[in-house]
Amino acid sequence: MKIAQSVRMGAWLLIGLNLLMALGSIWIFMRMAPAIEVIIERNVVSLEACEEMLASLAMIGQDGPANQVLEATFLNALRRAQNNITEKEEPAALESIKAGYPNAFLGSRAAQQETVAAIVLLGKINREAMIVEDRRARQFGNAGAWGVVFMAVTVFFAGMLFKRALSRNLVVPLEEIHEVITAHRTGDTMRRCTGPDLPGDVKLVYNGINELLDQKACFRAAAGTESRDGTRNLKEGKH
Repeated sequence: MKIAQSVRMGAWLLIGLNLLMALGSIWIFMRMAPAIEVIIERNVVSLEACEEMLASLAMIGQDGPANQVLEATFLNALRRAQNNITEKEEPAALESIKAGYPNAFLGSRAAQQETVAAIVLLGKINREAMIVEDRRARQFGNAGAWGVVFMAVTVFFAGMLFKRALSRNLVVPLEEIHEVITAHRTGDTMRRCTGPDLPGDVKLVYNGINELLDQKACFRAAAGTESRDGTRNLKEGKH
């Protein structure tokens, strides 16, 4: 029957839409995680290197061996920053740091100020890059969230349409058939299956049920006529 096919198709459509929504949500979260990882990998390393370089410069003193240890720590942090260039403005800042740090550790006040300024600039570049990446990740997350909302609304309206079609093609006809059967059980033998704007398959079912009820009514009428005729003949025979 076409009704059964439409019900099955509607059910599979709802299942497919829900599965699509679930997969879309998973895909969005999977894309969000790498975006956050990129922010950490690309910029946090450079910021940590900037902090170590600034700390080394701040602790420069009169102790020569201690200054050598600080300079080694500074160089280690500088190499990490050089190996983690992610923004086009970083090389210029790194060159300034590389050119100024030897004199800074020799005690030159001007070199120290220039090196600190270059390190601060490097940190600013990476912080701004993090803000841009964070804004991009947020935009992607918002777009994905609205995409999920759109799919949820689509599933909702598809469910409402499916419910309406199911009610019209199955629930209402079953209720009508139940009412007709109940009416016949209570003695209303003239009750028949009817309804406005019936689907073709429902009309066929109603017509079949009505034909059976008509045949049953004919049988009852014929049986009643035979019973009355038999009674009349019996009375005439006695007279």
